[in-house]
Amino acid sequence: MTTETALFTVIRADATPAPSLPAFGQFIGGKFVPSTSTSTVDIVNPATEEVLTQVPAGTAEDVDAAVAAAVAAKDAWAATTPRDRAAVLLKIAEIIEVNRELFETLEAANTGKPPAVAEDDISSAIDTFRFSAGAARAYSTLGADDYAENHTSVIHREPVGVVGVITPWNYPLLMAAWKIAPVLGAGNTLVLKPSEQTPLTTLKLAELIAGEIPAGVVNIVTGPGRVVGNRLSEHPDVDLVAITGSVGSGQKVAAAAAGSVKRVHLELGGKAPVVVFADADLEAAAKGVRSAGFWNGGQECGAACRVLVHESVADKFTELLVREISEITVGTPGAADAEIGSMISKAHYERVLAALDDIRKDGLTIAVGGRAIEGPGYFIEPTVVTNVPAGAGITSNEIFGPVVSVETFSTDEEAVTRANETIYGLAASVWTKDSARSLTVPRKLDFGTVWVNSHLVIATEMPWGGFKGSGYGRDLSSYALDDFSRTKHVMYNRG
Repeated sequence: MTTETALFTVIRADATPAPSLPAFGQFIGGKFVPSTSTSTVDIVNPATEEVLTQVPAGTAEDVDAAVAAAVAAKDAWAATTPRDRAAVLLKIAEIIEVNRELFETLEAANTGKPPAVAEDDISSAIDTFRFSAGAARAYSTLGADDYAENHTSVIHREPVGVVGVITPWNYPLLMAAWKIAPVLGAGNTLVLKPSEQTPLTTLKLAELIAGEIPAGVVNIVTGPGRVVGNRLSEHPDVDLVAITGSVGSGQKVAAAAAGSVKRVHLELGGKAPVVVFADADLEAAAKGVRSAGFWNGGQECGAACRVLVHESVADKFTELLVREISEITVGTPGAADAEIGSMISKAHYERVLAALDDIRKDGLTIAVGGRAIEGPGYFIEPTVVTNVPAGAGITSNEIFGPVVSVETFSTDEEAVTRANETIYGLAASVWTKDSARSLTVPRKLDFGTVWVNSHLVIATEMPWGGFKGSGYGRDLSSYALDDFSRTKHVMYNRG
C-alpha cells in the first residue's frame, strides 16, 4: 500500500545564480579544440528540465587525438620530481578553492544537488588534491638491500604511462578529482571522459587549470560511453583504464581492455547493508540512515539503502526511521534548507519510478513516500519500504534513488549471511553497543568498507573500493597512488 497524504513538496529557490559555463570543445593538448563531430549533447538542469548548454558528442577520432597528446606529454611529466608534481596538485586545489562558488553553482545546476551536497563535493575535491600532493612525496617501498648473496636489489616506483579515466554523473567533479589527483601525483598523463550528462564542472576545471599544467598532461573528451568510453578502453596506447560507474559499465570496460591486456581499475555499484542489532542506539541508527541513505538523493554507491534490523526492535526502529524520513526536505539548487534534490535525468527518474512500481507489484509496504512529486524537475519522494522478506528483489537490486528497505533477522549468524547475499561488496555498516560484536561482525562482512555506528563517513586518507561485483582497485589514500603506479625490480651483481 502507499500513503495517500502528500508529505513532500519541492522547495523552489526564488532565484539562483547563473552558472559560469565552460568553453565549448574537446580539451586536448592544453586547449579547447573543435570536435571531429558536429553532433552535440544537451546538458539539462534536472531540477528545472531546462537545457543549460550543449557539449560535443565526441568520436573515436577525438579520443585518438587526446591519447596522442597524452603520449607526447608522458615522458616529460614522468621525469618531474614528486615535489614538482605536488606543487601542481596544490595549485589545482587552490584554483578550485578560489572558484568555489563558481564550481558549486555549476555543479548544482548540472546535477540538481541542494547546496549542502554541492558544497561538500567541492570541499572534498579540494581535499583530494591536497592529500594526493602530500602522498606523491611519501611513497613507501621495500628498502634497497642484498636479498641474494652479492646482489643488491632496488625497487623503482614508476608511472604506468597514459591512464584512461571514465567518471560518473553522481559526483562529477569529485569523482574526477579522485582519479586526476593520484593519476597525476604518480607521474601519469590522462584522458578523461566525463558522464555525457554532467561534464560541466570537469570542463570548467580544465579551462581554469590549463595554464598550470603542461599541455597534454590532462585531456578531456566528452561524448557517449559506447563511443568515447569504448575507444578509450580498447586503445592500444592507453596503459590503464579506470572507471567509476555501474557494474554493467565496468564489465564493458574490462572486456574492451582485455584485448590489449591493460590494467583496469573498477569502482562499481553497491547495495550497502545496514545491520542494526538489538542493543543498538536506535535513534542514532535511524538518523544515520536518514543522512546516509538519502544523501545526494540516494544516488550514491555506498548509500545506506538496505536495513537489516533485529526482529525484537524492528517495530521501534521502523517507527523512528519513518518519522525521520517524513521530515526530509526536498528542494532545488539554491534552496538553502533542502536535504535532497532531483534525480539526475528523466531516464533515471523513470527507472526509479519503475522500481517503485515493482515494489508495489511484489506486495511490499511503502510506509512513507513512493511517488513522483508534481511540478517541473525529476523529483521523487523519500521512500521507506518495510516488512521486506528475505530474497525480495529490493534486497539485491541497486535502485540508486531515495529508497530504503527494512527487513529483519533473528541471529547474528543470519544477519551476516543475509548481508553478504549480494553480488556487491562495496560498503556496509554495523550498529551495536557490544564491543565484542563490533570487532567480530565487520570481519565477517564481505565489503571493502565497514562502518561501526556510522555510515558514509569518508576520509581522504583511507581507501575506498569494493569486493565482488563492486570491482577492484582503491580510490583515495596512498593506495590510489599505488594503483596508478608500477614497480620495477633492478638487481645489481656486486660479485
